[in-house]
Amino acid sequence: MRSSFTSCSGCRVAEAPRGILAGIRVLDLSRMLSGPYCTMMLADHGAEVIKIEGPEGDTSRSNGPWRADDAAHDWAGYFVSLNRGKKSLVLDLKQEEAKATLRGLVRSSHVVVENFRPGVMERLGLGYEELAKLNPALVYAAIRGFGDPRSGESPYAAWPSYDVVAQAMGGLMSMTGADRDHPMKTGPGIGDVFAGMMLAFAIVAALRHAEQTGQGQFVDIAMYDAMLSLCERLVYLYDMEGRVAEPAGNGHPLLAPFGLFPAADGWVSIGVVDDGFWRELARIMERPDLADDPRLAGKSGRRAHAAEVNEAVSTWTRSRSKAELTALLGGRLPFGPVNDARDIFADPHVAARGMIAEVPHAEPGRKAWRVAANPVRFSLTPAIPASTPPRLGEHNPVFAPAKPVT
Repeated sequence: MRSSFTSCSGCRVAEAPRGILAGIRVLDLSRMLSGPYCTMMLADHGAEVIKIEGPEGDTSRSNGPWRADDAAHDWAGYFVSLNRGKKSLVLDLKQEEAKATLRGLVRSSHVVVENFRPGVMERLGLGYEELAKLNPALVYAAIRGFGDPRSGESPYAAWPSYDVVAQAMGGLMSMTGADRDHPMKTGPGIGDVFAGMMLAFAIVAALRHAEQTGQGQFVDIAMYDAMLSLCERLVYLYDMEGRVAEPAGNGHPLLAPFGLFPAADGWVSIGVVDDGFWRELARIMERPDLADDPRLAGKSGRRAHAAEVNEAVSTWTRSRSKAELTALLGGRLPFGPVNDARDIFADPHVAARGMIAEVPHAEPGRKAWRVAANPVRFSLTPAIPASTPPRLGEHNPVFAPAKPVT
């Protein structure tokens, strides 16, 4: 990792990386996945994220999984992964003293993030309009299942929502699976994660506006809306062709060969769009008849004969191992083996890019945790090392009376 330097009497002294968001203070009232993923993105790049937790703590602290050496179940993987590098302050916001502590922090903060249902913070007297009176430059960011009434009141505004609901209603499940009779959710919690990513972008954009004008604002993401944005193909297919997008299995509705193909010991992905890649694939397969077939010339031709094209490629791939296919196709056309966790941990790409981060354990001498690293890289601002997630209320002595404010 490269270090930054500052001069002192002619010498150069290494400074610890601070991150591109150093100096930004975020009050994180969010729970579970969507909000914590957003604030993790900010903390990973140097923002000071103060996690405001109720007396019971974020629900994810008890979600597991736990390592074999954690008999007390103090450190759930769900929590460790999303809350590295943050601070924890326990405040029972039903109590006036706790509210006063939060209001005091708002005056010195740049961002508030929460993912409650609409009206919760207003009933506590801590809604955007009240907090903006204390700090007009405040960026107040909210993730809700169906958005906030301030930016367009959904008929579902009061409905609770989780990832599975957002994936279902936002169109993702209708496009995923083997066929229209078997819709399928994606493995990762993309309804939460994508909304969190979008909110992190929105926060940085609003911060830039606040720096230029001194004026903060309310920023709103609906999980439903985020999923619809992700499923952009669904919209233009219906608009242009009147076609309802359906699951394409492991293929593509517009391209062939494009998708997953069987290997002797698993699966590989192949994506052919350009004619040049199609001819190269036919050459490697030793099938000049495919390259010379006028019916298969161009994307539209291969699309019209997708079943024939995909079957020819599948017949060839299924007789070879993933390693053999990698040797034949890797670097010659868009190709990749389907990796599981074992493959990813052993992949030299992952090592070269530093995509498995080590998070120091809270207890000295104990083995570090390994989590997915932040994928964003800056040429001038080096990444900061992942730091230990907080114990519940660990930073109360810093930001509030030593005893948790309840």
